[in-house]
Amino acid sequence: MKVLLVGHYYPPHVGGIENVVRMEAVHLAAQGFDVTVLTTGERGTTTRQDGVRVVRVAAWNGAERAGVPFPVPSPRLLSAALRWGRRADVIHVHDCLYPTSWAAGLAALLTRTPHLVTQHVALVQHPSALVRGVQRVVYAVAGRGLLRRARTVITLNASVADFVRRYGARADRARHLANGVDTGLFRPAVSGEERSLARKRLGLPRDRPLVLFAGRLVPKKGYDLLLSGYDPAAGYDLVFAGDGDAAALAGRPGVHHLGGLPPRELAEAYRACDVFALPSTAEGFPLTVQEAMASGLPVVTTDDPGYAPYRLDRSRVTLLERNAATIRTALSALAGDEPRRAAMGRYSRELAETAFSWEEHVNTLAQYYRDAAGPDAGV
Repeated sequence: MKVLLVGHYYPPHVGGIENVVRMEAVHLAAQGFDVTVLTTGERGTTTRQDGVRVVRVAAWNGAERAGVPFPVPSPRLLSAALRWGRRADVIHVHDCLYPTSWAAGLAALLTRTPHLVTQHVALVQHPSALVRGVQRVVYAVAGRGLLRRARTVITLNASVADFVRRYGARADRARHLANGVDTGLFRPAVSGEERSLARKRLGLPRDRPLVLFAGRLVPKKGYDLLLSGYDPAAGYDLVFAGDGDAAALAGRPGVHHLGGLPPRELAEAYRACDVFALPSTAEGFPLTVQEAMASGLPVVTTDDPGYAPYRLDRSRVTLLERNAATIRTALSALAGDEPRRAAMGRYSRELAETAFSWEEHVNTLAQYYRDAAGPDAGV
């Protein structure tokens, strides 16, 4: 079966959606699917990576410097979408917000190729009223058409499931499917020595509990809540792995910025730290939380109703309101309670191993493709 996966970015660009698209593509190719990824890049190229054809359409990406990850592709995007969409048995679009998705949806309509949508997030509460307004318009127009015509709409949490239904997804075609996580790459440190060596390589202190934040340094991720009122006297240091507002971190005692990290270095950062914190908004269960769990870290994150389908043990995962003082108190308590951190870390790893399998994710996805494409599509 020929599958066209569509995402606005793809590695080596760092981010959650692009990592999901890559893992799906690689696992599908390993199962015998003929996989093409349509995405953007600095230049238009077509290459093969890990058995996957990657078609990059040249795009301007200046908006990302302002905290808006929104590439603007060249006009060649539509012809590329038509070419590869016509060849495909099924088109799988990741998120409705981006020009790559709109082009793929139009190509699906014109070539009569069935398409699926994975919607990762709902409306992002961006600080700019203009950005929030543009999101609403896009979802009401392009998003509604993509969702209504999709053979299957996949969501990762309850909040996004409600969102896609409001924007046109048919209830009988909506499915919950958790992302997978690479539990081989993202794993706990096997010893104190390994953790100490990881800290040395990353330039982190060896004698302090470390709280890791992984993600873009933008308000919706909550990095500012971790910084608000932070004092090293609380008993822990803050470690930030991600690009964005680096100036907010510079020169602050007890605050360490690693920048954006590729997956292998990010996995080492998880192993180097003691707690993972992500007070984000409107994300439900983001990939970084799954990676932190696979790495055996206790997790402190926002008490989002989107977590409901996962039935988390609230005594082993700290779910809080998005309040800086509440977060500081919880992190300080965890920093001083090693037995509790260990118990929460064991729960995290067990959950990752049992609930976040890429193999199960891709097996389910493959069945959705077969249902959409029909019995004559192969594999």
